[in-house]
Amino acid sequence: MRPYICFLIMFLASGVLCVTCSSFPTKEVRALTTFKEAIYEDPHLVLSNWNALDADPCGWFGITCNKERQHVIKINISGSSLKGFLAPEMSQVTYLQELTLRKNNLIGTIPKEFGMLKFLKVLDLGMNQLTGPIPTELGNLTSLVKINLQSNGLSGSLPAELGNLRNLSELILDRNKLQGPVPAENNSSFVAKIHGTNDSRTSVTGLCGASQLKVVDLSYNFLVGSIPKCLEYLPSSSFQGNCLQEKDAKQRPIRQCGPQPSRSHQAPSLKHHSFKDAAKHQKASKPAWLLALEIATGIMAGSLFLVAILTAFQRCRSKPAIIIPWKKSGSEKEHLMVYVDSELLKDVTKFGRQELEVSCEDFSNIIGSSPDSIVYKGTMRGGPEIAVISLCIKEQHWTGYLELYFQREVADLARLNHENVGKLLGYCRESSPFTRMLVFEYASNGTLYEHLHYGEGSQLSWTRRMRIILGIARGLKYLHAELEPPFTISELSSSSVYLTEDFSPKLVDFESWKMILTRSEKNSGSIGNNGPACLLPNSLEKRHLDIQGNIHSFGILLLEIVSGKPPYCKDKGCLIDWARDYLELPEVMSYIVDPELKHFSYDDLKVICEVISLCTHTDSSKRPSMKEISLMLESKIDTSVAIELKSSSLAWAELALSS
Repeated sequence: MRPYICFLIMFLASGVLCVTCSSFPTKEVRALTTFKEAIYEDPHLVLSNWNALDADPCGWFGITCNKERQHVIKINISGSSLKGFLAPEMSQVTYLQELTLRKNNLIGTIPKEFGMLKFLKVLDLGMNQLTGPIPTELGNLTSLVKINLQSNGLSGSLPAELGNLRNLSELILDRNKLQGPVPAENNSSFVAKIHGTNDSRTSVTGLCGASQLKVVDLSYNFLVGSIPKCLEYLPSSSFQGNCLQEKDAKQRPIRQCGPQPSRSHQAPSLKHHSFKDAAKHQKASKPAWLLALEIATGIMAGSLFLVAILTAFQRCRSKPAIIIPWKKSGSEKEHLMVYVDSELLKDVTKFGRQELEVSCEDFSNIIGSSPDSIVYKGTMRGGPEIAVISLCIKEQHWTGYLELYFQREVADLARLNHENVGKLLGYCRESSPFTRMLVFEYASNGTLYEHLHYGEGSQLSWTRRMRIILGIARGLKYLHAELEPPFTISELSSSSVYLTEDFSPKLVDFESWKMILTRSEKNSGSIGNNGPACLLPNSLEKRHLDIQGNIHSFGILLLEIVSGKPPYCKDKGCLIDWARDYLELPEVMSYIVDPELKHFSYDDLKVICEVISLCTHTDSSKRPSMKEISLMLESKIDTSVAIELKSSSLAWAELALSS
């Protein structure tokens, strides 16, 4: 009997152990994986150990689990320069108590689904680039103690539902675009007070209901009206920089604020309420003609009110908000309202698909293609020649965060204005047929890659190559040093340099979609019709996200220009590895020069080789800036007409001798 009991105890113990060591809740792992999928730039690789195949996320960066390692209770990833969106699926991390993602570059809206995180105590999304309204659903999070949404681009009114958060002690919403009055309490609670009743079922939804508030910062928004009496204990700095009718707190100039509501339009007083009751008793004693007049007036007022409602409805319909899938599910029923910032693209020209189809000869004039995009050439009616990039992605793979990324990328490209940078003329966004296109000014002489490797080498004389190098350097200096924030070319190469008729270079970032579309393909299946997109290794992917990556690529590009050889050859490997033996040895330096060039300047070559060595230094911190590189090239390379003539005369003399 005793062995049987021992066996039973061991069996039960092993069962308990199995239960304890059971796999982590699948929905939480899936939610965290979705969060990572919505992040398309991770320059510090903080999410590199977030492995979807790992069933236990407790060891992932920024993740804290409970003692039993059964649930995620904290996510804290601050100051990591993450760029991406907040996935609604985060609401599936059911037992989450703290979500801190401050000081990143998150864009898009705050998902209303966050209102399902009933155990959440801290929500800190401050110092990002979030837009849209504050979801009213946050008022359901009764465990919340701290909300920090400062320094974003949030708009709309301040939700009165935040008053339901009885445990809230910190509310930090400064430096946004919030409008409307500061909500105090709702009408139902006001009526209850008038009648002297205290109905427990009446919910106080204004900020006066959040009785534990100790720290509040609503400064530098566009709030109007007056400060509620229940919040007068707060310092005046909590409300400064708004449009409030307060003399103590420093407010915005009137020109920055819209029409101000008068104090007479605030909550009705007890006196008004008693007048209303008196009016009811007097209604029966009114003469018939007066009643008729009141009826007619009422009909007119009702008609005007109906017109106002219809107008408002039309305006709401024209608001730049679209409903598109955030992340495709098996049922295809999960949708998210994606807020589109009307200010973002207001100055960018929007073309119609039909207009571009006519300009590009029914999209038959293809001048370039990749698994990610097709490039068409066209001519606008009475306007310039254009290059139209059409993204190769099917509608069923187009997600909410891709749409927002598209808009941000269009806005980012539209701000570029330099003679050596391709100019974005506009964009096309249509749903039927599904279309996402970018329209650039066309440089008629093709790409530098085509001239170096498929064209006639004689067209690119030494002096012309030097001018191209100087133009590229000026363009990169503008992008890196003269723009705020700086702009980097995602894949800088001879294929991203287009040439005009006079061989002036134009930098064009046609490959900026590769990383985001590759991530979408990895999560949603095949995108293009020509096979999967090339996924760059992590080191390369990271390198092309920053300025130092561009500088390294510029060094490789210089070597390609002077040698006439492609940057990578299947048989001989990387060009830079081949050239290192010649770059620093003056006696063999000329071996890297394109053999098709009969003449070159040895002084120029020494400068070019020095710059190549500096740009491709293995320690990125020792690479010079584009400002320094441009100055070095401008001061030491002569591309004047006299040099061109001298080179030409030597060529004619050699030709005469050979004949």
